[in-house]
Amino acid sequence: MKVAWNGVYPAVTTNFHEDESLDLVTFQQNIHQQIEAGVDGIIVCGSLGESGVLSANEKQEVLNGALEAAQGRVPVIICIAENTTRNAIDFAKTSARNGAHGFMLLPPMRYASDDKETLTYLHKVADATDLPIMLYNNPLAYKTLITIDMFKDLAQNPKFEAVKESTGDIRYMTDMINALGDRFKILSGVDNLALESLMMGADGWVAGLVCAFPAETVAIYQLSQQGRYQEALEIYRWFYPLLHLDVSEKLVQNIKLAEVMTGLGTEHVREPRLKLSGEERERVVKIIEEGLAKRPALPSFIKEVV
Repeated sequence: MKVAWNGVYPAVTTNFHEDESLDLVTFQQNIHQQIEAGVDGIIVCGSLGESGVLSANEKQEVLNGALEAAQGRVPVIICIAENTTRNAIDFAKTSARNGAHGFMLLPPMRYASDDKETLTYLHKVADATDLPIMLYNNPLAYKTLITIDMFKDLAQNPKFEAVKESTGDIRYMTDMINALGDRFKILSGVDNLALESLMMGADGWVAGLVCAFPAETVAIYQLSQQGRYQEALEIYRWFYPLLHLDVSEKLVQNIKLAEVMTGLGTEHVREPRLKLSGEERERVVKIIEEGLAKRPALPSFIKEVV
């Protein structure tokens, strides 16, 4: 299945039972809800998917569960976030054999590689399979910036088709477009910059709060694509306090709590993460409750097919 890199791509959570074992039933139920709402692809084992605490075998279980749930309706993308080039290549090959449709690829984890090291890593992983890749540029979280000059180098490799833009600087996307035109599809990777990014030419949205609010997320994207910016803005402004929950070190716990409160998931996390508690939990619950109390009726729109 071809990956278009347009539209809404949920970075789904990984569900666990209370004993921290994988809960693939709840996981698949959430994916069904995402697809029913009109998302354009599913991303598994990203930061929100608690990739860092999953074993290599568990990641393949999650991939297989997502493929089974998607049933060929949308592509399934798996995140590659590894510490070594060798492990990343092995992971890419295994995921390709198991049916992944593409990758979201981070620079090397833990070690803050320099430009040459980063480019060497990215090219070697890309060349390990025939699958398309979305580069994930998130220097705030992972300390390694993919610069415009680096993108010019990466543009020579056709495997690199898209970019998840998570620098947090809305100006960076315009710099990319001015330097590289439409060479890369650009997807906003920051929930509370998503509409701004779409208005400035982003092709899609790798979303987090979509896990709990799929219909609203799809509506914002579709309305923006149809030039119905005022309608999109009204939903976005309602959504904004919730979207802030994605830009937090506790984004996993925040979004899983939102999933519980919308009936789309469970709150279990894998340690060292712990469920929210005390005043912190009360603050997040209040934000979600206020959002649910004011949840808007969505206008009708025809989903654009790309």
